Amino acid sequence: MQAGVSILGIFVADTAYLARRMPAVGETIIGSGFSVGPGGKGSNQAVAVARAGSPVAFISRLGRDTFGDMALRTYEDAGVTTKIVLMDDLPTGAAFIYVNDQNGENAIIVYPGAAGAIDVGDVEAARETIETSRVFVTQLEQPAAAAQHALEIARAAGVVTVFNPAPAEPFPDVIYPLSDYIVPNETEAAAIVDFALNSVDDARRAGDVLLAKGAGAALITLGARGVLYHNHDQSVLVPAMAPGPVIDTTGAGDAFVGGFSAALARGLAPVEAVRFGCATAGIAVTRRGTAPAMPTLAEIEAFLAKSKAAR
Repeated sequence: MQAGVSILGIFVADTAYLARRMPAVGETIIGSGFSVGPGGKGSNQAVAVARAGSPVAFISRLGRDTFGDMALRTYEDAGVTTKIVLMDDLPTGAAFIYVNDQNGENAIIVYPGAAGAIDVGDVEAARETIETSRVFVTQLEQPAAAAQHALEIARAAGVVTVFNPAPAEPFPDVIYPLSDYIVPNETEAAAIVDFALNSVDDARRAGDVLLAKGAGAALITLGARGVLYHNHDQSVLVPAMAPGPVIDTTGAGDAFVGGFSAALARGLAPVEAVRFGCATAGIAVTRRGTAPAMPTLAEIEAFLAKSKAAR
């Protein structure tokens, strides 16, 4: 892999159900749509990076099964380099996704499957891949010990680190100072700081807490309000942007992280990389699906140019 982005994370097959609302416990309702496709935060982020124009390597585990075959086809089509262990005794993971067919909001249950067995040994096997990348990205869908070890390798090698603390699970405090950029959404940030983010000022307060814990910069994604980039020197709210109506917000955060990381790897300044990430996510939410919805570099640049001209 040419120097670009390396990502530790999981793949799951997304089974998405469209309906007007979530059913109550014990209730059955009729849905309006269904799809099966590639998902998992790390996997989605890897595809987003590749389509956004940066070389990317994805480190994970898959089951040797139909869903695993889907993952490998996805990476081949997107141009993702793989550092993957295939397992015979555990299945590839899967996710249940409810999508509100009126406003695109979603709720998700993830079973990591084979990727839940990712350990420090997998990280060590990918050490060279991590050390030779410009940007390293990880999340919390695989065990936190593996994420921490990978961040330690990246930090020791001078690689820029991006930590997406999702889902909102406890993780060791030592991860904060290993993170050049910590990228929670507003729900995840609220779980960390123990107060709701009802305003941008609340998000800035949360950013201060994350900086005090040792993170280099906090990027808090705030849905339709945009993304707050917050470090010790500046605090900038980058507005959300989209070229059309929002159809499906599934994978929007992954699109942002992927676009942001790809832009960093290409040498963009942090705030410009945030804007690039916002454009990536803004295009993705106007399309149905997860990884296949990730836009190309040409689409992102054209949208940014059009948005700049309109300002």
